[in-house]
Amino acid sequence: MEAVSLFFTSFGKSLPGTFAQGLIWGIMALGLYLSFKILDFADLTVDSSLATGGGVSAILITNGVNPALSLLCAFGAGMLAGAVTGLLNTKLRIPPILAGILTQLGLYSINLHIMGRPNLSLLGKAGVLSMSNNTQAIILSVIVCVALILIMYWFFGTEIGNAIRATGNNEKMARAVSINTDAMKVLCLVLSNGLVALSGGFLAQYQGYADVNMGRGAIVIGLASIIVGEVLLGRFTNFIVRLTSTIIGAIVYYVIIAFVIQLGLPSEDLKLLSAIVVAIALAVPALKKKKVKAQLIKAVAGEE
Repeated sequence: MEAVSLFFTSFGKSLPGTFAQGLIWGIMALGLYLSFKILDFADLTVDSSLATGGGVSAILITNGVNPALSLLCAFGAGMLAGAVTGLLNTKLRIPPILAGILTQLGLYSINLHIMGRPNLSLLGKAGVLSMSNNTQAIILSVIVCVALILIMYWFFGTEIGNAIRATGNNEKMARAVSINTDAMKVLCLVLSNGLVALSGGFLAQYQGYADVNMGRGAIVIGLASIIVGEVLLGRFTNFIVRLTSTIIGAIVYYVIIAFVIQLGLPSEDLKLLSAIVVAIALAVPALKKKKVKAQLIKAVAGEE
């Protein structure tokens, strides 16, 4: 009994940091939501553009630039990465997955040039948020997430935003009504990777360092956040609720990870756990649909 009590006490103490991380990664998940859900574009750029944002923010801070300004620069760097992927796909007709992989590979070297080394410490440098003050980090992250959700909700209600959504829903039909689908793809990928890099900038400041591999597996975390959020709030069709569910999904994902770590899972098995969480989250909606379909068939057969 005492062991159980100690377990939950330890788990409770880890929750503030878990929530802060979930919110920061939730910003990344919002970026992935744009490409994966709205544009229907499997963009693998995010695994490197997150590190790009972290590297840009870290190197600017070490050179005396204001931490908040460094986040804007990180956002801009991510936008450039997204533009490259978009142009590779739309102008050179490279398939989406390959375009993302090519940009991701190229960014690895670029990130090394940005930071000048594989790992850059921010020890002794002030950031807009820090692990040492999780309460402040949570409050600031919540404000940023709410602001981003409101801005995205507004933007995708505009003519350009609806054109992006139309491109993702039915590209041929969008082209038939004179929408420049190539431009919409590039714009959406620019915004998507900008948000991913912004998340990388926040993450670097929060954890106190930037690493060239800090974005490895980011797409899995992002997909897990989106899918877990859909499982929890999938019955709602309102766009703002769907965006919010992505943030909630990221928090839930990190709470699950923290809980399993407290159980004693070795750190080398975290990637396996992530894959299992995503697989389960993907399977739940499919199994629900299958169950509903079986019930309908049974009901129809009963009527006959």
